[in-house]
Amino acid sequence: MKSKHFYLLAVVMGLAACGTDIPKTVQTSYQTLTISKSDVMIPLKYSATLKGTSDVTIKPQVSGQLMEVCITEGQQVKKGDVLFRIDSRNAELELESAEANLLAALAQESSAKLEYESNKNLYEKKIVSKYLLDNAENQYKQAQASAAQARATANRARVNLGFCTITSPVNGVIGSIPVYAGDQVSAGTYMTMVSGNAKMYAEFSVSESILEERAHAEVKNNETMLADLPDVTFLFKNGAEYPLKGRITSITGTVDRTTGTLTCKATFPNPDGGLYSGVQGTVVIPFDVKDVMVVPQNAVVRLQSKNLVYKVGADSCAYSAIVETVNISSERDLIVTNGLEVGDEIVIEGANNLVEGQRVIF
Repeated sequence: MKSKHFYLLAVVMGLAACGTDIPKTVQTSYQTLTISKSDVMIPLKYSATLKGTSDVTIKPQVSGQLMEVCITEGQQVKKGDVLFRIDSRNAELELESAEANLLAALAQESSAKLEYESNKNLYEKKIVSKYLLDNAENQYKQAQASAAQARATANRARVNLGFCTITSPVNGVIGSIPVYAGDQVSAGTYMTMVSGNAKMYAEFSVSESILEERAHAEVKNNETMLADLPDVTFLFKNGAEYPLKGRITSITGTVDRTTGTLTCKATFPNPDGGLYSGVQGTVVIPFDVKDVMVVPQNAVVRLQSKNLVYKVGADSCAYSAIVETVNISSERDLIVTNGLEVGDEIVIEGANNLVEGQRVIF
């Protein structure tokens, strides 16, 4: 697109009189632009909230006094690291009791087995009756069942003892910790959250028509559409840009009837842990738009609810035209969707100073 400079020479005439100043020449410049079409990038911006790809809420599975808090808020932890220790003395006693009962049950099972095998041997020699053999077999089976039950009880006690030491199920960052050593906790007490932050989700909502319009026409399914979408950017609230690009990795299959939107997730790599769960910002999706007319914002004069531009006619005069526009990435430019044609010449500098039919002189 090229531009030309036109100059309006306004001469203020006055009658010469004694003591009257000599009239001055006032010169105002108007820059014009010949309309053509080009390709531009439109960034679609959506408010988003970050969340770890594997955020895990930590709650105890046993009751007891919290003896030790082994982590601090914001600490990086690995899977298996100890987070909390709950008083384990009762659990240890229960395990000891269960193991003792298991030993007794195993001994009883062994005795019943010997009794059964002995009666079986004697029955084969026709020394004891079938009744004694069946009775011995039943007692052996009961002893086996008792041993199995005692073994399960011991295993449960062992698991409960393990629950007294709470470890991290994922690699991540520790959230807020509302409990302290000495607190009495029970199953279900919220203790903290571990945000798996190797990758982070940015959750946001978009109009149901946006992605369908912006993805290529050959898209047939959700997976192909996701692959066709461009890389996205995350902006923090202060406007700073996160240096690593993300990808839109999921789109809900249903539209929220209240808002008419789809929920999307963009996944961002987070190798240095610079992103945190709960951070709010903006996801920017860039879309290339082909063959459109772009004009500077200062070429558009806003009059109530209308947008006007001034075309330069063949007589070098400026005439207003109503246009329809769309905002794009640049804060200085607009896309004109209606009201102009390729080859039209418009005023782009000084448009606010023009009036209808004002002559623009070369």
